[in-house]
Amino acid sequence: MNLPELHGVVPILLTPFDERGAVDEASLRRLVDFTIDAGVHGLGIALGSEIYKLTEAERETVTKAVIDQTKERVPVVVNTGAAATDLAVYYSRQCKTWGASAVMCTPPGAGFSADEIVDYFRAISNAVQLPVVIQDTSATPVSASLIRRICDNCEWVNYAKVESIPPAGQVYNAVQAGGDAVAIFGGAAGAMFIEELRRGSIGTMPWPSTPHAFVRVWNAWQSGDHLAAREIFDSQIWPLLRIPVQGIGGHHRLHKEVLRRRGIIASAYVRPPAEALDPIALAELDEACDQLGF
Repeated sequence: MNLPELHGVVPILLTPFDERGAVDEASLRRLVDFTIDAGVHGLGIALGSEIYKLTEAERETVTKAVIDQTKERVPVVVNTGAAATDLAVYYSRQCKTWGASAVMCTPPGAGFSADEIVDYFRAISNAVQLPVVIQDTSATPVSASLIRRICDNCEWVNYAKVESIPPAGQVYNAVQAGGDAVAIFGGAAGAMFIEELRRGSIGTMPWPSTPHAFVRVWNAWQSGDHLAAREIFDSQIWPLLRIPVQGIGGHHRLHKEVLRRRGIIASAYVRPPAEALDPIALAELDEACDQLGF
């Protein structure tokens, strides 16, 4: 399989905060090195980074710190989607100026026509002339046929991250509709990584708490050892992913706590609103960390 420029394991970085809720740049830089040292193929700043909770100044701080610490070792993809076309263009141009390798955008919201969504992505594509990733989510779904239409009409839009429900099925639909015009990433924490690879995805964008394991799965799969890929996933990734948490805030708490225990970030603080982990989930986290040696 000929892989495009963006491919493989591209973790979405968490934004570390100190106990007062301020951005912890030192922890963020350690997280960048931790993931790159694991052999990942790129890094992302997106919804999993709590980007929607950052001020304009903090968005700049986080993005510049990640790009600077990466030192061009891997591509950096930044979410620049917004509720207005001009704002998405503005964020995208900013990120290009700061050195981002690509941008990733959700549609502007629910209820827009296909024509409006195509126009939105065309404006972003024309403005930055960088690879643009369509982000399909359950809150802002983009059908397989619309993904293909966007890519056919927007020169620089040639990727999609597909994670609406059911994710593996939606990946399959997007791969079939997209053909050679679009490369499809899986998302949704990487929970269906192997199922998505079987259906033609070119990678995943998971949480950054277990990057080494995701890279091992990818390498085993690419070498043709699909049994080993499944065994690695089940033993080294699934113990964390199977812990039931409520909403994206719960996921932030879970994976930040893992990174704190691993000594990568100083605090597991999540900006409110964010769900607390219930006592059973905390016990299951302890059990999973014991199993994984964290």
